[in-house]
Amino acid sequence: MPLSEEELRLLEQMERALVEEDPKFASTLRGTTLRQSARRKAILAGVIFVGGIAVLMTGVIAEQPVVGIVGFLVMLISATIGLTVLRGQRSVAPPEGQSQSGTATRGGFTVIDGGRAGKPRRQRHHSGSSFMDRMEERWRRRREDNGF
Repeated sequence: MPLSEEELRLLEQMERALVEEDPKFASTLRGTTLRQSARRKAILAGVIFVGGIAVLMTGVIAEQPVVGIVGFLVMLISATIGLTVLRGQRSVAPPEGQSQSGTATRGGFTVIDGGRAGKPRRQRHHSGSSFMDRMEERWRRRREDNGF
């Protein structure tokens, strides 16, 4: 259900007041700072990963397994952090002016239609159906969606 004109006007007033009160916080809500910091973290994780490779190879060449293990752990941790940051970056809102389906951008903030984004969920009618019936229904729906 879309917002009424009055609700949109009130929302815009609140956004302007927030920008005037705390521009840094408003910038964070827009996602620009989050995107930039996520990009920096991903680049730093990549550099540390390369450093971990160097430490691992040094341990192998020097025939010191402890150094090699430390290098591997550095690589593992940096890869985990880097992938987490990159996955989180996908969920950040698009730049101002662009919009995803079901969203409207106003004043740099993303307003999600009704608080829900993405595909609408199918209604479930599970009253009286057993677990196996629901699993069979799910399996049938997957096969239909994939064209089998």
